[in-house]
Amino acid sequence: MQWVKVVGLGLGATALLGLGIILGHFAIPKGAEQPSSSTSAPQDLDLETLKTVMGQLDAGRIQENLRELSRQPHLASSPRDEALVQLLLQRWGDRESGLDLARTVEYEVLLSFPSPEKPNLVDVVDPNGTVQHSYLPKEENVTGEQAGPDVVQPYAAYAPPGTPKGLLVYANHGTEDDFKYLRDQGIDLQGTIALTRYGVAGRGAKAVNAARHGVAGVLVYTDPGDINDGRSLPNETFPYSWGLPPSGVERGSYQEYFGDPVTPYLPAHPSSFRLNWDNVSGVPPIPAQPISFQHAQDLLCNLGGLLAPTSWQGALDCEYYLGPGFKKDGKFTTNSQVQVSVYNHLELRNSSNVLGIIRGAVEPDRYVVYGNHRDSWVHGAVDPSSGTAVLLEVSRVLGTLLKTGTWRPRRSIVFASWGAEEFGLIGSTEFTEEFFSKLQERMVAYINVDISVFANATLRGQGTPPVQNVIFSAAKEISSPGPSGLSIYDNWIQYTNRTSPVYGLIPSMGTLGAGSDYAPFVHFLGISSMDIAYTYDRSKTSARIYPTYHTAFDTLEYVEKFVDPDFSSHQAVARMAGSVLLRLSDSFFLPLKVSDYSETLQSFLKAAQQDLGALLEQHSISLGPLVTAVEKFEAAATGLGQRISDLQKGSPDPLQVRMVNDQLMLLERAFLNPRAFPEEHYYSHVLWAPRTGSVATFPGLANACSRATNTNIGSEEWAEVHRQLSIVVAALEGAAATLRPVDDL
Repeated sequence: MQWVKVVGLGLGATALLGLGIILGHFAIPKGAEQPSSSTSAPQDLDLETLKTVMGQLDAGRIQENLRELSRQPHLASSPRDEALVQLLLQRWGDRESGLDLARTVEYEVLLSFPSPEKPNLVDVVDPNGTVQHSYLPKEENVTGEQAGPDVVQPYAAYAPPGTPKGLLVYANHGTEDDFKYLRDQGIDLQGTIALTRYGVAGRGAKAVNAARHGVAGVLVYTDPGDINDGRSLPNETFPYSWGLPPSGVERGSYQEYFGDPVTPYLPAHPSSFRLNWDNVSGVPPIPAQPISFQHAQDLLCNLGGLLAPTSWQGALDCEYYLGPGFKKDGKFTTNSQVQVSVYNHLELRNSSNVLGIIRGAVEPDRYVVYGNHRDSWVHGAVDPSSGTAVLLEVSRVLGTLLKTGTWRPRRSIVFASWGAEEFGLIGSTEFTEEFFSKLQERMVAYINVDISVFANATLRGQGTPPVQNVIFSAAKEISSPGPSGLSIYDNWIQYTNRTSPVYGLIPSMGTLGAGSDYAPFVHFLGISSMDIAYTYDRSKTSARIYPTYHTAFDTLEYVEKFVDPDFSSHQAVARMAGSVLLRLSDSFFLPLKVSDYSETLQSFLKAAQQDLGALLEQHSISLGPLVTAVEKFEAAATGLGQRISDLQKGSPDPLQVRMVNDQLMLLERAFLNPRAFPEEHYYSHVLWAPRTGSVATFPGLANACSRATNTNIGSEEWAEVHRQLSIVVAALEGAAATLRPVDDL
């Protein structure tokens, strides 16, 4: 396919050179105070500074930030997106509240857009080709913000153009098992159009799975049972409640991997090698189009064939049938087909990351990065602008302290606004590709605040195990919104908790997949990472995400009416992010607790022993080395914890502290093996790679065992099981070595 190059090449190279200077040497503007080059400075986290920051983070300013950020749609690389780049540069360059440096870096990336001249369509046609009914995926203009010229029509980014036509089948969530179930029912999927619902499988996976079974095109809708708690009438949804209106359509990227799709593992510079589009993996091989549940109901409630299983039923006003084709005496003739007309096209566009930097006073070569993406599908008040509104307020408060000369962090802080995240985490991934070695050597941690407030009930903390300590410490010191008088920690534990063999009852921390910009930092670089947000009371809603996600109804009015009317939850997230940021950037000893990995490893080991042990023994594969490796890791983690405790009791040499801090910082890197999952782009972390096997253990081992089941002894599949076990053992032993005293060779 031809690519349309819409922006010149020169600007990107200039910006990239500038960023290299920033990260390499932390260039100092005229008149700025030189950071100390001595590691002997006693600087530690100052509790009075922390208290000042907590008190100055203002809910009203966050609301005003959000008003400006969500005022217009800002699709990646659009004029409004570029205007927000300038807004960030202006804020971070402000004379009274700005940072040391503010820069942009541009990448030339391949994006996917619908045709402005030929909108994507879904038609029901009779055998003669006569159109019986047309469905234009377009949202109703209920508040005056859904019909502007900058509102991109709903589409599936990276789905190829085409006009497939076939009998309609209902395929539930579009998983591989869902399509196998249809075939087991005797349904011929060749040349059909599959109607699927969002959830369970990723967007792109639905199309990839469908194509594998001969399906010609895919439709995807949001079932009100998955997002609206069953509410589907117009007067039950926005603007009357937080529910998704019947015409709402979830846009999204349908590429399965992250980063620019044609420059994998390379920063997307103008001069970089690019794959031919025909050789790109992880993108839909067949046309796909999202539609509203209003239109899905018209199609699904007229399907014939077998009754769908109970678990496949939803909240539309009918029983769901499988097809293929329509029922007798319905709205359409039984032999009518569905035609999906997709006119998407690819364009090379320039997309900017914006970086704001505060140089560290003592350890400027250690970076704590706090980021969020900037681009949205439409107005994006919740996703992502709620997070950017918080980030701007945190940077304003810290920038004000910086400019008045009352504070400078021990380590350097990098605020980041990533470009083109919605198309597949592109800005953050290109950043990690370009500065891979530098970031692996120097980056302490990554803090992600994307959607800062899904709802206003409780904190949601996700991260790799070592960050649990710093998140809990911050949460215990900050009051939760509302009149309860509880800390965020005590409020959190009421909503979601678990029993730890070490700590007793504690809040439940989530793990990190690939849903936001933390993904390349965790999976590709091995950086301790976290994601912080406020979320809903799970006992009161079954919504998989807030209902207006990726639609034109995600507006400031939606936030002010239904998500967080007084912005107190936004303020709470700002305080959490600010507290965690200060603790990581200012603490003499890094507040990362590597021994908290032990519970994860013991859980994985126990699952492997209970659910796979006997099967592995049948194939002469022993879990003994894995048991020993876990024990070695636990001993090394305990030993490092004791050394840190001993150092904290005295007046330690700062170089000794630097040494143990580097061990804490580098642990996550020890779990990387770039050859462990050759079929998975960017996934190198042997503990957090995607798990497709049913056993909740080390993902490579679980996946390999799942594929090897029902194969013969001595097969290649069982050899891969042994290889994956050895990979995990080697990673754990390497991690243990990282934590032992550095002179223990």
